[in-house]
Amino acid sequence: QVTLHAGAELDARRVKQYTLTLWASCPGEDEVEERLFVWVMAGQVLRCDAPFASTGGDVVQVLADVAPRTPLYVVLPQPLGGLTVSGFRLRNHDTPLVLTRQGLVLAPADGFNPSKDTQTFRLEIEVMDRHGHNCSGTVRVEVLPSRRPRVTFLEPQWAVTVPEGIGPLEVVTQVHASGDNVRYAILAPTAPTLFTIDEVTGEIRSTCQLEVAHARLLVRAYNALHPTDHATTMLNITVQGTRQRVPSCVPALSMSQVPETVSPGSTLVTLRCTNPTGTNGSLHYALEGPPASRSRFCMEGPRLQVNTTLDYDSEAVAAVGFQFTATIVVTAGGQPPRSTHVPVLVTVTPVNEFTPVCPSGATFTVPETAAFGSTVGRVAGTDRDYPLDSLEYSLEGGSGPTQPFSIDTRTGEIRVVGPLDSQRHKSYRLTVRLTDTRNDLDPAKRRSCLCDVAVHLQAVPDQAPVCTPEVQELRIMARLGGRQPVTRLACQGSPDGAVLAYTIAGGNEDGRFQLEGNTLFYLPNDLAEPRTFVLLVEVWGRPGVPRHSTMVALVVHVTPQSTPVPPSTTTRRTTLRKEPLVVTRTEAAWHPPAWFVAVLTVSGALLLAALGCVARSLLCR
Repeated sequence: QVTLHAGAELDARRVKQYTLTLWASCPGEDEVEERLFVWVMAGQVLRCDAPFASTGGDVVQVLADVAPRTPLYVVLPQPLGGLTVSGFRLRNHDTPLVLTRQGLVLAPADGFNPSKDTQTFRLEIEVMDRHGHNCSGTVRVEVLPSRRPRVTFLEPQWAVTVPEGIGPLEVVTQVHASGDNVRYAILAPTAPTLFTIDEVTGEIRSTCQLEVAHARLLVRAYNALHPTDHATTMLNITVQGTRQRVPSCVPALSMSQVPETVSPGSTLVTLRCTNPTGTNGSLHYALEGPPASRSRFCMEGPRLQVNTTLDYDSEAVAAVGFQFTATIVVTAGGQPPRSTHVPVLVTVTPVNEFTPVCPSGATFTVPETAAFGSTVGRVAGTDRDYPLDSLEYSLEGGSGPTQPFSIDTRTGEIRVVGPLDSQRHKSYRLTVRLTDTRNDLDPAKRRSCLCDVAVHLQAVPDQAPVCTPEVQELRIMARLGGRQPVTRLACQGSPDGAVLAYTIAGGNEDGRFQLEGNTLFYLPNDLAEPRTFVLLVEVWGRPGVPRHSTMVALVVHVTPQSTPVPPSTTTRRTTLRKEPLVVTRTEAAWHPPAWFVAVLTVSGALLLAALGCVARSLLCR
């Protein structure tokens, strides 16, 4: 049985018939060849599903407060024969809904009209493929009234009367609207000069000291998540005059910015106040506010002056956010006394006063075998400017072969970034630059210092590599052609991961073997008879004097290809006992004779006795 599958798109308008040649054969029989004719019939290639394609169409219900451009419906046709849909087209354009090229029906860009009645929109959609086939359907979107409460004012018009003399930023009145996520704004006048409104609470405050006036404010309340849901009210504010007028001061609100180095006695602001009765000499000035503000500032007549130092780097100034608030009360004589209030805000700015200080005794020790990225130590510099110890660290000269270290710019941690060798360098002298940051309004005013850091290398004694096994017996069949691998030595140095060197120390006089790294190769030649080779391979780690190495013994039985040998499919490796192979290392040492030791001992005793006599004679004098 043979099953055919279409490997590509079939188009009856292009090719109606395919001729296929099939070959088939069974074991022990002749091959059979037959031809197969495949006819391609034209048919429907695109179909729209119900209920989209039904007479009434598909129905979608959404709420009127759905977000703009929210997906409401997706058209899912069923293309036949593996074809893909090429596009969607909206037949009727009398709808605010949007149809995308992917078949998504989106809510209007401005959202739906928040009507109390149900709104219905009908969309006639045509689906097409790239061969011109199409199908169509209908979608009816029913927009239901929103269930959330709408933003409304209780009164469309309010009237408020306030007395004159209200100071800046004092609450005049407050508007309130019902609804969700309500925010407030003044629509008219577009640039109000007398009043401002709190966006969240709806409190209306004065922007200056109020005098007799009349103002009309058009206030808008809206839903922050759905701005189309809004309402407006007209607010009439009347500032009514009084018989007892309060002093008038310029400026009505004082805001100052001073550096922390400002000297005591400096004047921050001078008030120009007038008494409604015309006698300016009867005005009295007093400072009110938190204790932190009253202790640092004072009034000298109409002048606000600095009373003590404003240290930006102190915890007390940081606790108040580097800003001091107070109120200057200007009182005029008479019965009853009349007064006006001038709010004061003083902001203290930082000045870079102190130079960073290096840590004492910046000395570190690191083993010479430390891996790349190992932490050597941390340079902990200090800076008294606020924010405290806000420093950047850098290494003078950078990293390189002569200075295999780097430093973290934020933490000051020194790390190893190169090879270390205690035989070449016993220690390193590093110069670290400490630079303060964010201590002055002017980024160019930065201070720095240089710190000397000593890094001593701790020598790690070399150890001979360890090879497993130390003695191997191998059998190979010599083949013609290129070299053939014999074995790979498994050795490990100290520390782990150290690069090892290998060399054939003995047994390779005729050059039949070759070492590349830890792999031993046999070089074929005209070997006529089986032969056994005993090779000594020396393995060592880092170069040094003396060199610590390990000897590995390899017993290799080589059999020519023409020599009959017992059948074997694997190379046998056995570990021999170490008795047959003795490796002797001779070290030169001097052992003095017994008479020499005796003479040296007697001479030392006589010398000590003579020194004792001399010392005694000197003390007796």
